[in-house]
Amino acid sequence: MRQTLKALSLAAAVMLLAGAAQAADKIRFAITDLVGLEQVQREFGKFRDVLSAKTGLEIDFYAVTNRTAAVEALRSEKIEFVLTGPAEYVVMHKKTKAYPVAGFSRPDYFSGIVVLADSGITSVQQLAGKRVAFGDVGSTSNHLAPMQVLADYGLDPRKEVKPMHIGYNTAWEALKRGDVAALGTNYGKFLRFRGKEKELEPGAYRVIARGPDLPNDVLLAAPHADKAVVETMRKAFAEHSAELVDAILVGEDNAKYKGMKFLTSVGDNDYNYVRQMYATIGYPEYAEFVGE
Repeated sequence: MRQTLKALSLAAAVMLLAGAAQAADKIRFAITDLVGLEQVQREFGKFRDVLSAKTGLEIDFYAVTNRTAAVEALRSEKIEFVLTGPAEYVVMHKKTKAYPVAGFSRPDYFSGIVVLADSGITSVQQLAGKRVAFGDVGSTSNHLAPMQVLADYGLDPRKEVKPMHIGYNTAWEALKRGDVAALGTNYGKFLRFRGKEKELEPGAYRVIARGPDLPNDVLLAAPHADKAVVETMRKAFAEHSAELVDAILVGEDNAKYKGMKFLTSVGDNDYNYVRQMYATIGYPEYAEFVGE
């Protein structure tokens, strides 16, 4: 009887270990910028397949409706990994202690202040009291960073300009008409719009200020994620960066990642400039998502 119980206990232990190993080989992955599983699959399906092949892990997408939903999924241990932007990272890290695994280093990822070249505006200080257009509230490169650029150049963006948050197409036309004095923008997006412009020449625009290259979009691991799995993921990004970049560029929305490189040396301190942005716009605790 004793031998039978011992055998059953051993068998149960083996089953538990096998179950744990199987669970460790399957991970759930969320992406905060995309809503709906269909869109996630379309943009990141190829990337997921290549990452799975390089890691030997089964990767399932987990759709989230917004950034707050991603936080709740981390807290409730429904996901192990989440891809998010710099502004979202500092809030998620504070709320969940999720930590960086790999940075999505994008070329020319910085923000600037654009005016019309014939406006007579050549410095940030000349924008005092004027209307300045920004992108979506909470956007790293179209809201927080351009406001920080103004602050870096000595102008308080909350008190000394009249900020307007409008869609990019509308903001572009408003700048052309003179309805706003300047556009605070992601530099890459500015170049794309300038390249498609039919009415004005490229020389009709002037960048009067630019910020530093911004911290990367980042893949985060939840505190409960198996550490060996996290290291497996990190190793795959380090050793197969080019292949994974090719796979991520399949999606139309992911054209912003063209020319990127995966970085595995990314750390929490790399995002201190983003924390400074939150303080500049009046959220020094960076404890909530702005605009949500």
